[in-house]
Amino acid sequence: MNITEENKKAWNRLVEKGDRWTQPVSPEEIMRARKGDFSILLTPTIPVPPTWFPPLKDAKVLCLASGGGQQGPILSAAGAEVTVFDNSPLQLKQDELVAKREDLKIRTIEGDMKDLSIFANESFDFIFHPCSNGFVEAIRPVWKEAFRVLKRQGTLISGFSNPIIYIFDPELEKQNIHQLKYSLPYSDLTSLGAGEREKYFKDEPLSFGHTLEDQISGQLDAGFHLIGLYEDDWGGKQTFDKFFKSFLATRALKP
Repeated sequence: MNITEENKKAWNRLVEKGDRWTQPVSPEEIMRARKGDFSILLTPTIPVPPTWFPPLKDAKVLCLASGGGQQGPILSAAGAEVTVFDNSPLQLKQDELVAKREDLKIRTIEGDMKDLSIFANESFDFIFHPCSNGFVEAIRPVWKEAFRVLKRQGTLISGFSNPIIYIFDPELEKQNIHQLKYSLPYSDLTSLGAGEREKYFKDEPLSFGHTLEDQISGQLDAGFHLIGLYEDDWGGKQTFDKFFKSFLATRALKP
């Protein structure tokens, strides 16, 4: 199975359905961002701390696997020179829509987040990478490529899932019963039994529950220094929000 192509189709479908992560920002949000007043999410509910952003005026920013007309336009309105790189052409069209509507300069490029060969070494000052690496089978290449294209003293901020969310029985979850079923690392391709994906996750992007070792040590092994971390959840919308945090966000420096 071609994971990249399957997930491209799946995210295109989500755009057509109006999924939360495909809805462009409003003119009011762009207006505030032009004045330096903005809020952006790496994870579902907690805004990125303002101190995690570098000076954005004329900064070269890569929004990595971050299409959808949300983060890229905000960063562009705040003064950055933005490139949005995403696997879904319809997600990129959302960024193009906002750019045209608000007279913003945003470059959009379709591609696989594991392969940034289109960019030269040290092309960007800042990389914004929201919760999207759960849609690729291997994430260490993502960290290595991000390190390569980032300038020295540049920062990478990333959001990703706590892999524990992948280990529960999907059928019992519907009854708010959380029973362990799958081991980590999790993969829609290898962890599910016959017919389970069709039953539970039909039409959704293929997902992968990467270990925290690959998520965090993967960044360190690529050469980054970890300089910030916080946790997040679904804001009480999931029953397991009472017990653990479902997401992490990290800030990493290229020394």
